[in-house]
Amino acid sequence: MIDKLEMFIALAREGHFGRAAESLGLTQPTLSAGIKSLEAQLGVQLVWRGSRYGGLTPEGQRVLVWARQIVADTRTMREEMRAVRQGLAGNLRLAVIPTALTTVADLTGRFGRAHPNVRFTILSRTSAEILAMIENLEVDAGISYLDNEPLGRVTTVPLYRESYMFVCGADSPLAARAEVGWDEIADEPLCLLTPDMQNRRIINQHFQEAGRSVTGAVESNSTVVLMSHVATGRWATILPVQMAEFLAAGKEVRIVPLTTGKTRHAVGLIAPYREPHTPVLAALLREAQRISQI
Repeated sequence: MIDKLEMFIALAREGHFGRAAESLGLTQPTLSAGIKSLEAQLGVQLVWRGSRYGGLTPEGQRVLVWARQIVADTRTMREEMRAVRQGLAGNLRLAVIPTALTTVADLTGRFGRAHPNVRFTILSRTSAEILAMIENLEVDAGISYLDNEPLGRVTTVPLYRESYMFVCGADSPLAARAEVGWDEIADEPLCLLTPDMQNRRIINQHFQEAGRSVTGAVESNSTVVLMSHVATGRWATILPVQMAEFLAAGKEVRIVPLTTGKTRHAVGLIAPYREPHTPVLAALLREAQRISQI
């Protein structure tokens, strides 16, 4: 039953029999047979079928909620029993917003020193993708914004508040300034994250509050791409302070603080809202609380 529920969750996530089978390392006939067997066991049709996957039936939507809960509880039980035998070990999967990729090491570094048998998989994702991946059991936790857009029912631990920097070439007229305002940089050739990134939406809000709007001269979902363009001397960008300092190291660029007023958005650890958490995730939440700067 657990294996079949895993198949069902994968199918709901991928929306395609072939992709769902591939994600589980199965053949498509094996996946299809597993779903049909699950339907027979439960006595209801879970999936609309035609020439291709047609979505979940109303019963399928209800079963999906139970499937996620049952599979998550089963994984937690297995992890707890492994922790009893071996201590904290295994692979901890984290999805992180791009602007927090340099700060995640503050958490994983301390945690890894305390628990050397834990490995990490860290993925760069948008805030919306992080919430979906947690719900679909694709990751154990995420690092994202906590107070700007709705999160739904999750466990959160604040880590720090984001301060923004204007990053420009060394020859820019603004490079020697002690501070710049949002209205002053609106006409600069800016490299910005793509609109699907929450950081971009936050930056847009700051410009709107300053009575301005901007269109990125260069847009990317990678902060590395943004900084590489700034390093040419032609463009500028806006980044959180730790990300700016990390990416600017060794480059002919300048970092100038931006006036942010009272708004500094919280970034923190996000985990599923359930008890108990796996022993590894529970320990990570405790570590996040210890290093929180808020």
